[in-house]
Amino acid sequence: MFQDLDATLKAMLSDPAAPSEVRAADVSFDTPDKEFNPSQTTVDLFLHDVQENRDLRDQVPLVDKTDGGFVVRHRPLRVDCTYLVTVWSTQSAGLKAAEEHRLLGLVLLWLSRFEVVEPHFLRGDLTMPPQLYPLPLTMAQMKEGQGMGQFWTALGVAPRLAFSLTVTIGLQPFDEAATFPAPKTIEIRPTVSDEPALCGRVLDATLAPLPGTPVTIVENGAAATSDSFGSFTFRELAFGSYTLLVRVAGHPDLRKPVQYTAQSQIHDVIVPAA
Repeated sequence: MFQDLDATLKAMLSDPAAPSEVRAADVSFDTPDKEFNPSQTTVDLFLHDVQENRDLRDQVPLVDKTDGGFVVRHRPLRVDCTYLVTVWSTQSAGLKAAEEHRLLGLVLLWLSRFEVVEPHFLRGDLTMPPQLYPLPLTMAQMKEGQGMGQFWTALGVAPRLAFSLTVTIGLQPFDEAATFPAPKTIEIRPTVSDEPALCGRVLDATLAPLPGTPVTIVENGAAATSDSFGSFTFRELAFGSYTLLVRVAGHPDLRKPVQYTAQSQIHDVIVPAA
């Protein structure tokens, strides 16, 4: 997962269109602490922060149409992956600083060309399945209240020129998907706002009506029997929370909690297969 994002960024820095000095540099993803001492000019991208992007959170499921019906899946988790980008030169004294500053500037300018990661750069699990959303890049943005002084102190090295790079990727924590058959019929059942009634139908697992089925409201004992269409109705009932008790021969008693309101008057009861 994160290693595939590393490989993706390395592919961007190695692209033939990138500046020659950027392509010639080694690319590392090591921690730039006091033990880090590369033997050649190196661009280091240190992944140090991973957070869910709450602004991009979407709880609405994905619905894909198939030949036989529909597949419903969870939307991916949107995660901000933040790197600290530094450059390390093998030169000495003033030449070292000059090379590091020049190369870091070239890396910043090159990556700034991309508002999102282009699909041909993606590697590994970032391609299978394909990312649902483009992967945005945010350059040189420091989070509010965050400073670099404590960061370098924790690493045990002197502060050096650097910039942040954040890539937002999509992760799918759920493998399962729910499959539903295509609807064969569409049934419209109107309600009357000034004459409300708690109503519905009793259906079997194939959605066929179950006529002659006793239906009781547990809270007040009101009883009804479903008609030839499996329909039942309770009138002159105050809005509120109720429990429908359905008894079908050969099945255990079925209880269904319902919230009865002017906008929610119809509550079907589906009896599972025995």
